[in-house]
Amino acid sequence: MKIAPSILASDFSKLGEEIKRMEDAKADLIHIDIMDGHFVPNITFGPDVIKSLRKYATIPFDVHLMIVHPLEYVERFADAGADIITFHIEAKDDIKETIEKIKSLGIKPGLVIKPNTPAEAVFPYLEDIYMVLIMTVEPGFGGQSFMADMLPKVSAIKDKAKEIGTDILIEADGGINMQTASQASAAGIDIAVSGTGVFKAEDPAEAIRLLQNA
Repeated sequence: MKIAPSILASDFSKLGEEIKRMEDAKADLIHIDIMDGHFVPNITFGPDVIKSLRKYATIPFDVHLMIVHPLEYVERFADAGADIITFHIEAKDDIKETIEKIKSLGIKPGLVIKPNTPAEAVFPYLEDIYMVLIMTVEPGFGGQSFMADMLPKVSAIKDKAKEIGTDILIEADGGINMQTASQASAAGIDIAVSGTGVFKAEDPAEAIRLLQNA
């Protein structure tokens, strides 16, 4: 299982150093949550922050857009250095158009589903996307408890992808730590987002290694 530390759990006063610390600890990706204060009740970063951080790491930037109108912003985040852009199926913009826009910019597209959204919502788009991100908490704030009842969505999506002859990566975000990582891995999660479990660990490299091998 690959590990994507979420910078929501980092020390914001030294973000660049924090990202480099995660790359040095052998993280596979850096997960960056973008919140607009409307789609979710929190505000985080914009494209300029991502651009300023890009020079601190060579591993992929996994940018998760929790915003009402992702189509308006994907080009700016692509220019800022995103490698993967995921957006919510519950957002307001046309899903197909947003996927195609992301792909046209040379970026890997993904869809995100909230806990109350069924796995079946992404089925029509599986041939067009790189990844599905399953929220295992309600999006908006870090530090929440893992919702294990979201895990059946993993096999539902992977079974459908196999049925139509395509491969899909599944990422999970929310409450993944040393206690819950084995559940995520057993369910077939390919990429796990982890925040405090990595950034607050005494030995981030050991924490990442243990999560990767959960």
